[in-house]
Amino acid sequence: MPTPIRRAEVTEERLDLATLTAELDDDGSGGVAWFVGRVRDHDHGQPVTSLEYSAHPTATARLREVCERITVRYDVRALLAVHRIGALEIGDIAVIVGVAAAHRGAAFDATRDLIDTLKAEVPIWKHQRFTDGTDEWVAACLPAGDRPAS
Repeated sequence: MPTPIRRAEVTEERLDLATLTAELDDDGSGGVAWFVGRVRDHDHGQPVTSLEYSAHPTATARLREVCERITVRYDVRALLAVHRIGALEIGDIAVIVGVAAAHRGAAFDATRDLIDTLKAEVPIWKHQRFTDGTDEWVAACLPAGDRPAS
């Protein structure tokens, strides 16, 4: 049986929900759930002007591993996860995950687990800039094998 993973990718290309919706199409699915993460104009009460995502060279492989684990945990028929890197502006789509399953419960549960696990384990860093000139790095973690010795 072919893998239900339709796409697991870290890319510099703009993300298009319509294109990804077509990729996730599955006639046996009664429920399809999506999470679309956008660049917002604030964080922690501070106005954000822009941000840039960067990724470790292993990010796409790690994302695929996360997707594979989700297909084992849930009865899903198709799934995808795509995260954008590079300079993004307010309103740009940064990440899209989608899951198609026979029933809505599995679709919802798998989608939440997929985005939460992606955020926790895939080495992607967000550098955001604020209107007051300050900036911050978010989720700056290295994969275990790439961490400097303490």
